[in-house]
Amino acid sequence: MEKRRNPGDVEPIADPLPDHFDYCDEGCDLFPSCLECPLPCCRYDEQSGGRRAATRLRDRELLRQRSLAGKSVAEMARSFGVSRRTVQRIIRASTLSSTPRRVQTERRS
Repeated sequence: MEKRRNPGDVEPIADPLPDHFDYCDEGCDLFPSCLECPLPCCRYDEQSGGRRAATRLRDRELLRQRSLAGKSVAEMARSFGVSRRTVQRIIRASTLSSTPRRVQTERRS
Protein backbone atom coordinates (compact mmCIF):
# COMPACT_ATOMS: atom_id res chain seq x y z
CA MET A 1 0.00 0.00 0.00
CA GLU A 2 1.29 3.43 -0.98
CA LYS A 3 1.66 6.12 1.70
CA ARG A 4 -0.63 9.08 1.12
CA ARG A 5 0.96 12.52 1.00
CA ASN A 6 -0.45 15.75 2.24
CA PRO A 7 -0.90 18.49 -0.36
CA GLY A 8 1.67 20.68 1.48
CA ASP A 9 4.45 18.05 1.48
CA VAL A 10 7.43 19.04 -0.60
CA GLU A 11 9.75 16.58 -2.26
CA PRO A 12 13.31 17.06 -0.93
CA ILE A 13 15.78 18.38 -3.47
CA ALA A 14 18.96 16.38 -3.89
CA ASP A 15 21.95 18.45 -2.78
CA PRO A 16 24.97 17.72 -4.98
CA LEU A 17 28.06 16.67 -3.08
CA PRO A 18 31.11 18.95 -3.36
CA ASP A 19 32.83 16.17 -5.30
CA HIS A 20 30.27 16.53 -8.06
CA PHE A 21 30.26 20.33 -8.21
CA ASP A 22 32.48 22.20 -10.66
CA TYR A 23 33.54 25.25 -8.61
CA CYS A 24 35.33 28.12 -10.31
CA ASP A 25 36.91 30.53 -7.81
CA GLU A 26 36.57 33.85 -9.65
CA GLY A 27 36.56 36.13 -6.60
CA CYS A 28 34.99 39.57 -6.90
CA ASP A 29 35.98 43.14 -7.70
CA LEU A 30 37.73 43.40 -4.30
CA PHE A 31 39.85 40.21 -4.35
CA PRO A 32 40.74 37.78 -7.14
CA SER A 33 40.08 34.62 -5.10
CA CYS A 34 37.23 33.78 -2.70
CA LEU A 35 39.30 31.11 -0.98
CA GLU A 36 42.10 33.56 -0.16
CA CYS A 37 39.92 36.57 0.67
CA PRO A 38 40.78 38.25 4.01
CA LEU A 39 37.30 39.71 4.55
CA PRO A 40 35.32 38.14 7.41
CA CYS A 41 32.12 38.15 5.31
CA CYS A 42 31.63 37.86 1.59
CA ARG A 43 30.86 41.14 -0.15
CA TYR A 44 27.84 39.49 -1.72
CA ASP A 45 26.53 38.39 1.70
CA GLU A 46 26.56 41.92 3.12
CA GLN A 47 23.61 44.12 2.30
CA SER A 48 25.85 47.12 1.70
CA GLY A 49 27.43 45.28 -1.21
CA GLY A 50 30.78 44.95 0.52
CA ARG A 51 31.47 48.65 0.49
CA ARG A 52 31.73 48.86 4.29
CA ALA A 53 34.13 45.91 4.47
CA ALA A 54 36.25 47.32 1.65
CA THR A 55 36.37 50.71 3.38
CA ARG A 56 37.47 49.14 6.66
CA LEU A 57 40.16 47.19 4.86
CA ARG A 58 41.33 50.34 3.06
CA ASP A 59 41.44 52.27 6.33
CA ARG A 60 43.50 49.57 8.07
CA GLU A 61 45.95 49.45 5.17
CA LEU A 62 46.23 53.24 5.13
CA LEU A 63 47.01 53.32 8.85
CA ARG A 64 49.51 50.48 8.46
CA GLN A 65 51.36 52.31 5.70
CA ARG A 66 51.32 55.48 7.77
CA SER A 67 52.93 53.77 10.75
CA LEU A 68 55.45 51.70 8.76
CA ALA A 69 56.48 54.05 5.97
CA GLY A 70 55.65 57.38 7.56
CA LYS A 71 54.00 58.63 4.39
CA SER A 72 52.51 62.09 4.31
CA VAL A 73 48.77 62.69 4.11
CA ALA A 74 49.10 63.88 0.49
CA GLU A 75 51.08 60.76 -0.52
CA MET A 76 48.54 58.43 1.06
CA ALA A 77 45.65 60.32 -0.52
CA ARG A 78 47.22 59.90 -3.97
CA SER A 79 48.06 56.21 -3.50
CA PHE A 80 44.56 55.33 -2.20
CA GLY A 81 42.66 57.60 -4.58
CA VAL A 82 40.92 59.59 -1.86
CA SER A 83 41.04 63.20 -0.73
CA ARG A 84 43.48 64.49 1.86
CA ARG A 85 40.52 65.25 4.09
CA THR A 86 39.43 61.59 3.95
CA VAL A 87 42.91 60.51 5.05
CA GLN A 88 42.78 63.03 7.89
CA ARG A 89 39.37 61.69 9.00
CA ILE A 90 40.67 58.11 9.02
CA ILE A 91 43.70 59.11 11.10
CA ARG A 92 41.55 61.14 13.49
CA ALA A 93 39.04 58.31 13.93
CA SER A 94 41.83 55.85 14.73
CA THR A 95 43.35 58.13 17.35
CA LEU A 96 39.96 58.74 18.96
CA SER A 97 39.18 55.03 19.16
CA SER A 98 42.60 54.13 20.62
CA THR A 99 42.79 56.98 23.16
CA PRO A 100 41.02 56.25 26.43
CA ARG A 101 38.48 58.90 27.27
CA ARG A 102 38.89 60.76 30.50
CA VAL A 103 36.04 60.43 32.88
CA GLN A 104 34.86 63.81 33.96
CA THR A 105 34.10 64.08 37.63
CA GLU A 106 31.69 66.55 39.05
CA ARG A 107 33.43 69.43 40.84
CA ARG A 108 32.22 70.29 44.25
CA SER A 109 32.47 73.87 45.47
